[in-house]
Amino acid sequence: MTDFLDRLFTSAAPLILASIGALYTELAGTLGIFVEGFMNTGAFFAWILAGWTGSALYGTFVSACAAGLGGWGLARLVRKTHANPFIAGLAVNVAAGGITSTLSVLLFGTKGVLRDPHIAIPGRITIPVIQDIPGLGPVLSGHSFSVYLSWGVLMGAVFFLEKTSWGMRLKASGLSPEAAKERGIRPGLYWEGAWGAAAFLAATAGALLCFRVGAYTPGAVAGRGWISIAAVYLGFRTVGGVFAASLGFALADRLSQSLQGFGGVSSTAILGLPHALALILYTLSQWIRNRRIRRP
Repeated sequence: MTDFLDRLFTSAAPLILASIGALYTELAGTLGIFVEGFMNTGAFFAWILAGWTGSALYGTFVSACAAGLGGWGLARLVRKTHANPFIAGLAVNVAAGGITSTLSVLLFGTKGVLRDPHIAIPGRITIPVIQDIPGLGPVLSGHSFSVYLSWGVLMGAVFFLEKTSWGMRLKASGLSPEAAKERGIRPGLYWEGAWGAAAFLAATAGALLCFRVGAYTPGAVAGRGWISIAAVYLGFRTVGGVFAASLGFALADRLSQSLQGFGGVSSTAILGLPHALALILYTLSQWIRNRRIRRP
């Protein structure tokens, strides 16, 4: 059971990061469709930087900061030009594939898998204080850096949205920009900040996927950016709900990998299992939401 939970938490970590970022943009009033694109570019540039420096942590941090700046700049451009934010986000997703494949050919002469055995990837972290807790110790301790990072981002999101004035203003900006302006809040700045944070977290999520397998693989994101957006709505736009939805998708992903060992099961059906689950759960969540709205 401990082994299973460890694999589940590790699989869910990138989804949690990307979903929290998407949640910020949704609460700010404009959903960031660009999550998939920044996950792809984040994985690629994190691997390149890690290869140059030998450190996965350094590569991830620098790549995520650059993505955050790019997300903030995109939001400012969209706001100043009054462009369609949905189309702008889709453009990032489409451009990401072309940018990474072109640079891969120019720098390494291939569009395929990139490996580098000299990159230092953090191992499992054992926390003695937590490990000694009866029953919960083995579940909460001994996980990879990515798991603890995702838990930290979750707790930070709860604190930011519920306990800080900035978080309250972010939600007020998304609920009613005009009312927020009357109270001296500048919704545009919170929108830009939310897009920057979402791009930062998406790039970090992409890097975690990359370093988890020890290589950069084109297409490794495999639609997880879109799944993270679905998790926002499946979680009813709450941090706890996003966490639960991410675990559900991670469980489906683990199940699809386990089914690959069974004969007679279509590989197409196996690979599409997480996405089919996303569609089913999204439809169910919208039905529950409509029922709540109609209830007197």
